[in-house]
Amino acid sequence: MSKPNLPEKLLDRLNLIFGQSNAQKILTTFKARQTTFRVNTLKNDRIEVLQILQQKGFKIKRVPWLADAFILENKSQSELMKTDLFLNGKIYLQSLASMVPVVVLDPKAGDKVLDLTSAPGSKTSQIAMMMKKNGELIANELDKIRFEKLAHNMKLLGVIDEEKEDWKFELVNEDGIKIFEKYTNYFDKVLLDAPCSAEARIDLADRRSYSYWNEKNIKDHAFLQKKLLFSAWTCLKPGGTLVYSTCTFAPEENESQIVWLKEKFGAEMEIEKIEINGLEKSRNLSEWKETKFDKEINNCCRIFPDKYIEGFFVVRFKKK
Repeated sequence: MSKPNLPEKLLDRLNLIFGQSNAQKILTTFKARQTTFRVNTLKNDRIEVLQILQQKGFKIKRVPWLADAFILENKSQSELMKTDLFLNGKIYLQSLASMVPVVVLDPKAGDKVLDLTSAPGSKTSQIAMMMKKNGELIANELDKIRFEKLAHNMKLLGVIDEEKEDWKFELVNEDGIKIFEKYTNYFDKVLLDAPCSAEARIDLADRRSYSYWNEKNIKDHAFLQKKLLFSAWTCLKPGGTLVYSTCTFAPEENESQIVWLKEKFGAEMEIEKIEINGLEKSRNLSEWKETKFDKEINNCCRIFPDKYIEGFFVVRFKKK
């Protein structure tokens, strides 16, 4: 392939992280992917949805690692968005990578769960679905405009349900960095899908997706992520599970964050191995710049991008 019009420093970093051959493969995935969606079982049955889509002429492909996830194989995304299924919140457009952290978190009915940076609500609604709207779920978002979008989606998708007695769902518009002051050692499970430099979402056809890229942006995100990680960890009760994820390749925002958290809370922390059948993982990093990573850090999961799924980083911690 011809050399893409990306910052030279970014290309150099991708070669260092993945090796030249895999970096070249990744560059071929920097484009719009096929439409993917999730059936919202809070509102309807999966089989019923599939039958309706088939009747309307939509051809779809199952995702092997998640029963409610599908890939659109014909027609356009805009055609899918005009269906009553979409307009009534019975299906939800969501990237496959975005579904992975909740699968790893594995929320159950009766859990107390925090989604720390939750807008627009893709993962929040997936959590509610896996909990079968039984237990307690707090969805936090600092940005006011994004919070309004979150609230709209939660109503549309049926997550807000004040009549269900065994379901406590709360939307919170607060700074995630400080939320631990109210919820210290409270939650069974915490999801931190962190704001990041979003390198895995680059589209070579859209210069806006990479024109902002620079190493200072990575450094700034890493600084914010540490503050959010501290808050997320403090909110977690002993025996609880924290999942941290990003949609970037930058080790400063991924493995290096694990190193930092281990230095701070290592005695009370276990990093659990992640295995999801059907997902291709890229090689683990043994070091980055001046820092060597120990074997436990390799329990994290780097998803290798392809034509269906973007690159993603996920790690699962257990609090002793």
